Order: sequence, then C-alpha cells, then structure tokens
Amino acid sequence: MTSTHAFWLAGRQANGEDTFDVTSPWDGRLVGKVSVPTDAQVEEAVAAAYAVRDEFAATPAHVRAAALDHVSRRLVERTEEIAQLISAENGKPIKWARGEVGRAVSVFRFAAEEARRFNGGEAQRLDTDAGGQGRLALTRRFPKGVVLGIAPFNFPLNLCAHKIAPAIAAGVPIILKPAPATPLSGLIIGDLLAESELPAGAWSILPVANDHMPALVQDERLPVISFTGSEKVGYAIMDSVPRKHCTLELGGNGAAVVLGDYSSDADLDWAATRIATFSNYQGGQSCISVQRVIVDASVYDRLLPRIVAAVEAQVTGDPSDAKTDVGPLVSEAAAQRVESWVQEAVDAGATLLTGGKRDGASYAPTVLTDVPADVTISCEEVFGPVLTVTKVDGEPAAFAAANDSKYGLQAGVFTHDVQVAFRAHRALEVGGVVIGDVPSYRADQMPYGGAKQSGVGREGVKFAMDDYTYERVLVLTGLAL
Repeated sequence: MTSTHAFWLAGRQANGEDTFDVTSPWDGRLVGKVSVPTDAQVEEAVAAAYAVRDEFAATPAHVRAAALDHVSRRLVERTEEIAQLISAENGKPIKWARGEVGRAVSVFRFAAEEARRFNGGEAQRLDTDAGGQGRLALTRRFPKGVVLGIAPFNFPLNLCAHKIAPAIAAGVPIILKPAPATPLSGLIIGDLLAESELPAGAWSILPVANDHMPALVQDERLPVISFTGSEKVGYAIMDSVPRKHCTLELGGNGAAVVLGDYSSDADLDWAATRIATFSNYQGGQSCISVQRVIVDASVYDRLLPRIVAAVEAQVTGDPSDAKTDVGPLVSEAAAQRVESWVQEAVDAGATLLTGGKRDGASYAPTVLTDVPADVTISCEEVFGPVLTVTKVDGEPAAFAAANDSKYGLQAGVFTHDVQVAFRAHRALEVGGVVIGDVPSYRADQMPYGGAKQSGVGREGVKFAMDDYTYERVLVLTGLAL
C-alpha cells in the first residue's frame, strides 16, 4: 500500500508542483510519493519561522511541553504503523524499526520534561566585591535564532526527533530537512505536531532536494545549523558559513576494545555477541556501529572464532520479517561502495573470514583480519556490515590503536577493572566511552557527539537546547541582599 505525502509548511500541510517517489531498498516497491515544496513555499516557511521567533520564545513552557507530550503519546499509539513505514522506506529490520519508534517516544518525553524546567534562571550575588554592593545577576537563556535542521537517512524518525524536539522545548523555530531517501518518517512528526497548538511558523518540514540546500544554508535568517551526516558535507556546510553557529554530528569508525581481564568463556561469548550484533544492526549504517575490534593477544585466539560464529548467526533477509537481524543498505550504490572497499582490503593482503558477498542492495555481514592500516576501510567510516579485528599487546597498545583514527565518536571497552575504566576515559579521544559493552550504546538524554573529525557540539535533548540558545545576564541594582 502506498500513499501521497504533503510536506509541512509553517505548521500546515501543503503541496508542491512536483513529487518524487520513495522506494524500498529491499525490493524496489513504491512506498510513497512526496510533494516537493516550490522555491516560493520554502521562502514562505523561512519567513514564517523568522517572523514568529519572538512570539515562540515567549510561549509559556506548559504550551510547548503539552505539544511535546502529545507527540510522544501519539507515537506510542501509532508505533506499529510508523515502524512499518521506517522499515519500508529505509530497509531497516522491523525489530530495529520498532526500537527506533520507542526511542523517539522517549526523545519527545524528555523534551517535554526539559521544557518545564529549562531557563528558570540562575541568580548570582555580585556583592562579593565592594563595587557590586546591592547588585544581583540573573542569567537566563534565549534563542540564537531559527534553526535549520538537516537529518540523515539511517534513523529517519529518531534523528528528526533529535532536531525538532529540543527546538520546540527551547522555544526556537526550526526548519527541518529530512533525508531525500527517507522523508516519510520525518513527515509523520509533522502530522503529529499539527495536532498541537504551537504557533504557525514554529516548525516546518521541507523535503527539498540536496541541491536546494546551499540557499537555505546561506540564508541569514537561519543563524543556527544542526547537521547530522557525512564528514565531507558537514564540514563543507561549516566552511561555507563561518559566522553561523553549526552543530555537526558526523562519522565514526567505532572501536570495541577487548582487554585481557575479559577472559572467561561467558565474558568472551558476551563480547562476541554484542560485537556481531552492533556491527550489523541497521545494516552497519550507524555512526557508532562496531567497525574496528581491537583485542588483547591473551584472548585473541579464543575470541576471534566466537566473533565469526556470532556474525554468521546474524539472520539476513526481508526487513519485514521479525526474525531478520540485517536488512539491505539504503541503496545498491551504498552496497557497491562497501563491496569495493572490502575488495580493496583483500587485494592489499587482508584475510576475509566470512561474508564479502553482495546481492543488490544487501551486503553479507563480513569479518576481516590482517587489514593494512592504509586501506580505505581502515581509515574511513564503512557505514556497512563490516568489521575488522586487530591483535594488540596490552592496554596501552589497545588504546593507542583505538586513537589511531581521524574520528572520535564513541568507543567501547570490555574490562572488569574500574581503574582501567577511568584510564580509558582519560586516554581515549572520543565523545563517549562505554565500559563493558560496544560503542553503539546511546541513551537519548545523554550528551552525544564526537572529538576530532567526528563533529562539533553535542546532541541529546538538554544539550541541544543549550546549543540552540545563549546566556543573557540581567543585573538588578539597589537591592537589599
């Protein structure tokens, strides 16, 4: 069953002159038709957001919180429908799609909670010096301006939620551009927000083509850009608007470090299962999926066959089947790229232990060892179901290997030693260190972002709200403190 989806313009549904097809990467079937906004309609959305910015900033917290609570509840009510939509347009296995809806439910709930407590103000007495006698400073946060949110295809609902929900919670108008491959899930958020009482212009969802983005990026009425996507595109945006505030959540090539104290059979079985699962979930199309496995020599020979067996146990196939663990990549072109990177590594001397086969947009879960340090798959983000395994001697060598990357999003460290955990936290050049698990863990309320070329700024509801606003100080004089 297919449907036609209008875009959301200043809080109301609208239709453009043209449409484009959204098709399933699994079987190519038509999932939906999406209306494309005209240039005039894009201008209308930007003008409306700019015009409403003061009104929206002054909207009572209970109004914004009620709208966010409403979206959270409606996502619960429509969970199965939306999960099926995510799976159809993205190719994500239905069990992961259901989990994504659950995460979006939480994001809007967290945002409602933050809206109620955000910006209460912080008082600071100034009479600590004689010149400040009788004075009190009150610091509150105010919007930097309208946000342009640009979301990727890999979490088409939840990463749209991470742009929209913090903006509404902070009283900041937002223009959201969902990914061209997966616009339907983002437009569903528009359906739900339209049932609320937010002022017109507070939000618009515009599925414009990528080649129309430079004009929006350059528009001076949109001083804040929140981008999630590739390193190349993210830094190109930042370089093109050096005076704008940009938050960039970019790529990674997540490392899972398994140290020598993680040595019991139960430990190694757990590590292998988690590594195999989170190298391949979402088809490996996650910024924090496991790409590099760094294993202490003392446990390497026991862990490696477990990893291979756990990877081979991953169920691949139709994403609508609840038993499927690994579906297709977002497109055949994406799978062909992964195929070429694996072949390059094998040609350079890497050992292929399992996988390495492509069928259309699907790529078999793959394990490589002996991978040269200078091949593409060692240096870049594969964004596919491929992991490499490397043997090291000891903790310092393991942490050095994890840091030997231009990326620094998150890392996982399998250890039982709390002292090692704190050393890892200090040594690893990443935005987040996960102890006893893979780097793929993300709680939607925690600060999320990277170091080095993995981006700038932090997402996570409260932290995005801080990013969308700035501190303004009010000094009160003549007070009897």
